[in-house]
Amino acid sequence: MSIFQGSAVAIVTPFRDGAIDFTAFTRLIELQIASGTDAIVVCGTTGESATMTVDERLSAIQFVVERVNGRVPVIAGTGGNCTETVIESSRSAEAIGVDGLLIVTPYYNKTTQAGLVAHYNAVADSVDLPIIVYNVPSRTGLNVLPATMAELMRHENIVGVKEASGNIEQIVNLAALCPDCDIYAGNDDHVLPVLSIGGKGVISTIANVMPEAMHGLCEAFFKGDLALAREIQIQMIPLWKAAFCEVNPIPVKAMMGLMKLCSPDVRLPLVPLSESNLRLVTETLRAYELI
Repeated sequence: MSIFQGSAVAIVTPFRDGAIDFTAFTRLIELQIASGTDAIVVCGTTGESATMTVDERLSAIQFVVERVNGRVPVIAGTGGNCTETVIESSRSAEAIGVDGLLIVTPYYNKTTQAGLVAHYNAVADSVDLPIIVYNVPSRTGLNVLPATMAELMRHENIVGVKEASGNIEQIVNLAALCPDCDIYAGNDDHVLPVLSIGGKGVISTIANVMPEAMHGLCEAFFKGDLALAREIQIQMIPLWKAAFCEVNPIPVKAMMGLMKLCSPDVRLPLVPLSESNLRLVTETLRAYELI
C-alpha cells in the first residue's frame, strides 16, 4: 500500500546557535500542511541527518510526528552504511510513530547488488512499516539496478523507491519491470517525466520554498491537466537551478533565510553559500516574488 501520493517535502532541519530551532521547525511544518503538501520526510539528505547526533535525529523525528499529529504521513530517514545501526534507527522511528521509512543505500563501504538485497531485507524484517528505498548514486557511489529493485519488492514491507539516479532510461526500465513499485522522483526537475510513466509523486527539496507549486504540479497531473502540470514543471526550472547551484541543502537554506522562514545555518562540513551564488539565489527569489 502506498505511503502517499503527490508531493512530499524533504524538510530542512532548522538550526540556530548550534541546536535545532524547534520554533522555526513548527513554522515550517505548518507552512507545508497549509500549502497542501502530501507528506513530510524528516531527517533526509536535505534535513542534514548526516551531521546530527542520534539523539538529535530522534528528537527531530518525534517533534515532527507530534506536531503533524496525523494530518499527513511522516516518513523518517533512517539509512546508513551499517545494517545493524539502520535496524536500530528504524525500530526507534517506528516506536515514535512514523508512517514509513526512507532508507538510503549503504555508502562509502557500499556493497554488491546481492548485498543490497540482504541489507534491505534485514531491515524490512526488523520493522512493521513500509519502506521506500532511496537510490542516489551521485552521493553514495552505489546504484540500485531495476532487477535489484524487483527482487526487493518481493518483501511485503518494501513498497517503493525514491529515484534520484537522474537516469530516465533506468527509471523507465524500473517502471516496466516493477509495475507495483511506488516510484517517487528524487530530482525536482524530473517530476513530470516520472509521473508520466506511472510514478506516485516526488520527494522534493524545492517544496521547502514552493510547496504549493510542487503539490499543484502533482495534483494537476493526477487530475488529468497535463498542460498545467507541464507549465508548473517548466516554470520551476530557474528555481531548481538556483536551489542546486551548490551542494544541497546549502542553497535552499539560504533561500529560506532570505524568505525569513528559518536561519540559513548549515553544519560543517557544509558552509554558507558563496557571495556570488547568494546573489543568484536572491535574484531568483525576487523573480518568483518570494521575497
